[in-house]
Parts: sequence; C-alpha cells; structure tokens
Amino acid sequence: MSLPPKLLFQWQRLKKAFSSSLGVQESTPASTVRMCPHCRALIDRDAKMCPLCGEATGPVRARGSITPGRIMGVIPIPTTASSVMVVANLALYSISWYMTQNAAAALGVGAPPMGGIDGNVLMRLGAKAPEIITEHQLWRLVTAMFLHANLLHIGMNMWCLVDLGPEVESLFGTTKFIVLYLVTGVMGYVLSLWWSPFGLSVGASGAVLGLIGILIGASFHHGHLGKEYRSQLWRWVIYIAIFGIFFAVDNAAHIGGLASGLVLGYLVPEGEPATRPSENLWNALAVLSVLVIAASFVLMALQLG
Repeated sequence: MSLPPKLLFQWQRLKKAFSSSLGVQESTPASTVRMCPHCRALIDRDAKMCPLCGEATGPVRARGSITPGRIMGVIPIPTTASSVMVVANLALYSISWYMTQNAAAALGVGAPPMGGIDGNVLMRLGAKAPEIITEHQLWRLVTAMFLHANLLHIGMNMWCLVDLGPEVESLFGTTKFIVLYLVTGVMGYVLSLWWSPFGLSVGASGAVLGLIGILIGASFHHGHLGKEYRSQLWRWVIYIAIFGIFFAVDNAAHIGGLASGLVLGYLVPEGEPATRPSENLWNALAVLSVLVIAASFVLMALQLG
C-alpha cells in the first residue's frame, strides 16, 4: 500500500525510533541514504533539500553524529502535549513525596525507601480506590493516572511516555493525542475497578499501554510495513507483561489501556483533521479532556481540606 508523503516520513520516524530503542539496525546502506535533520525521513545522501518536508538538509554529517530530535541520540525530545503530561506526572510525584516526608516526620518514623510514597498520601491525592464506587468519586479515574508509588515506578513510566508520546503525537497530532491519552488511561482504570474494586492503584502505565495499542491499531492500515512495525510494538507488550509477572503492578489497567488503544488506533484517522468540522470536533474534545483533567484535580483538592 502506497503512503502519502507526510504519513510516509512520519512512519519512517516511528520505525527508526523503535528500531533504535530495540537495538535493531537499519538494513538500508548508509552510503546511499541519510536522515533528514528536520523530519527524520530517509533521503538521498547527496540531497540538498528534503523532498518530503522541503527543508534544506545541510552538509552530510559524520556517521557518529547525534541524531537530531533525540537527547544524546537515544531519548526523543518530548513534543508539546507529551511534555505537559511528563511535567504533570513529575509535579504530582514531587507533591506526594513532600507530603510523605512531612507525614513521616510528624509520626517520628522513617519515610519509605527508594522514594516511596505513603499509601495514605496516595489516597488523599486521588488514587484509584473503592471510593470511586462507594462515594461516587469518579475523578479518581483521572487523578490516579498522574500518581506513582516510588522512583522506580515513575522512572519506568516516564521513560516509556517520553519514548512513545512523541511518536503518537507526531502521527495523530496534538489534539488527538490529548484525547487518546486520557481515554486510554481512564479505560485502563475502569477495567481495573471492575477486576479489583477494593484495590488501591496508581500510575500512568494504563495510558502508556494505550499509546502502544494506538500504534499497533494504526499499523493495520499500512500493509507489510505495518506488519513489520507491529511486531516491534508487540515486543514492548511482552516486556511489560514479563515485568508485571515479577512485580506488583495493575495488570488489569494495562490490559484495559492496551485494548482501548488498539480500538482507537484502528478507528481514529491518522494525521491532522482533514476537514473544518473534523478539526472543530477534535479541538472541542481536546478542550473537554483538559477541562476533565483540571476538574478532577480541583475535586481532589477540595477533599483535602
């Protein structure tokens, strides 16, 4: 299946990023092609202008140079909405850590090791808990996405979000990314609530699995190239599933995020909205998503008093 130029170079960006993260080397000879420093599409090595994004490519770089758009050639620089999500998660972790330290000091005991967060603090800040049902605190389905239990927990989730977020955002656009991230994260906790209604759970991993599911769902529209890319994405799922076997994680939230992401990735058109009504719809949904997140934290703050 032939891809439009815009989607082609976006897909090449995705493929290159995941190939790099999994240690897979590109089979295209380095002597004939190179990567555009702006859109990261593979172009002729001697081309002075990228035929896909139209930007000047500049001189040929040495083979050991750092890949543009990635920190130290490895970590993707987060895009707009991805950056906001990362900052929000880090901010909530900082607040919860500070509250944990204060609570431990007041009781005259040591704080949890490894940057651990006290369970009572997580409850106060909006963890997924039975109160969603017993006290109709639906906002916890949202706030739980931004809370983490310790340094390892937030480190793993933010590493995945920084790597996957820019890929989804570049493929679907910022407004769609905001909506998709929220919906898959909430659906993860909906399944978690059904599976374990009395359990306490926090973390962005449901939304992270949602991003993987979105990319897998979208790959079904791209023939052989999509099949190759999809096999790489399933490795992420396998690694996370193995991790879930040995550590106490909310596997139901993972499954809910992944499943909802698969459906949305397959059904939602890629790229920016093609028509004005479609653009208005997605803009409205994105604004609504932001308002839902903001309102959830306002409701959380009100119950703190």
